[in-house]
Amino acid sequence: MSVTAAKGFSAAGVAAGLKSADAQGNPPRDVALVLNHGPDKHAAAVFTTNRVAAAPVLWSQQAIIDGRADAVVLNSGGANACTGAPGFADTHQTAEVVAEQLQSTGADVSAGDVLVCSTGLIGVRLDMPALLEGIHAAVTELAPAEAAGQRAAQAIMTTDSVMKVSSTAGADFTIGGMAKGAGMLAPGMATMLSVLTTDAVIAQPDLDAALREAVRLSFNRADSDGCMSTNDTVIAMASGAHPQADPSGVDLSEFQAALNQVCQDLATQLIADAEGAHHEIAISTINAATEEQAETAGRAVARSNLFKTAIFGQDPNWGRILSAVGTTDVDFDPSTIDVSVNGVWICRAGGIGEDRDLVDLRGRHVKVVIDLKSGDAEATILTNDLTHDYVHENSAYSS
Repeated sequence: MSVTAAKGFSAAGVAAGLKSADAQGNPPRDVALVLNHGPDKHAAAVFTTNRVAAAPVLWSQQAIIDGRADAVVLNSGGANACTGAPGFADTHQTAEVVAEQLQSTGADVSAGDVLVCSTGLIGVRLDMPALLEGIHAAVTELAPAEAAGQRAAQAIMTTDSVMKVSSTAGADFTIGGMAKGAGMLAPGMATMLSVLTTDAVIAQPDLDAALREAVRLSFNRADSDGCMSTNDTVIAMASGAHPQADPSGVDLSEFQAALNQVCQDLATQLIADAEGAHHEIAISTINAATEEQAETAGRAVARSNLFKTAIFGQDPNWGRILSAVGTTDVDFDPSTIDVSVNGVWICRAGGIGEDRDLVDLRGRHVKVVIDLKSGDAEATILTNDLTHDYVHENSAYSS
């Protein structure tokens, strides 16, 4: 599981003191490092489309231009966003120190090939002495073991209650990944921090294309609360180190399917751990004119606080679903639309359908289907309900 599932990678997760100790006085892990040992050093990344982008995003956008990344360093306990030129200088120093520390172990790594990710409170400078000490510890603890990958996944958690890891394998490749995110989850090229690793032999342009398609179908369809972070980053690195790798390259369709699977698994885990969630909701829009319109309709419902609070209250209020779809410009006839919740078609032809009392919302999983009857395209958006716990957690987040 996680980023060490693929050959050619090592990882570490350490406690540097960037986050407060837990109730038992134990310092949580808060600095993670993932190193690609090669032979290939191909990389691709997608970033938040939020115009207020954090310093690590700005740095990594520049560093990835050549399609290479040797290492990724990540910290929780501070986003390093909205910190101006001093914050960017901190990110630059972080990459420099990672490169220096790795060079001391014999690795040929330059700062320009180190990607940086941060997560936590916006508008606060990082504790650089603690972070730099954490980098030293992480370099010392780098290992290819599964436990090392899991420690890295733990180190990037903020309000997450559990780590998120996934992996899958094909005949001549393995893909592993980790992600963090429980709030500020909304589509925009990426929706959290995630590092994906593979030992496939794959050209960088193909890796880039595969990552963008996988993100489109997974992370960009996870919409917890409609809030887009300043730090969202998804990174994929390929080492080409699989022992059965074909030198001519991996089968791209098989690789794409596997990458989609890992990303969809991680996106599902994010929604399952969304802040305060009592229900995990899959909104499938079917028979839409285009896939884009199906996404638009589903996302409108996912971002409706009226709908989300209704699900929290176990109220199958299908009128809130219809009213949300009606705010969009997608093609549909209000007199023909159908809606089902957990298999009960409570809206037929834009009006009253089966008895809404037949809908059982006591379980955690909720399936909404919206039939637009306008074509043959479909898409599913993942979201969660809006609860008292969400309001409490976010009202006290920085205090």
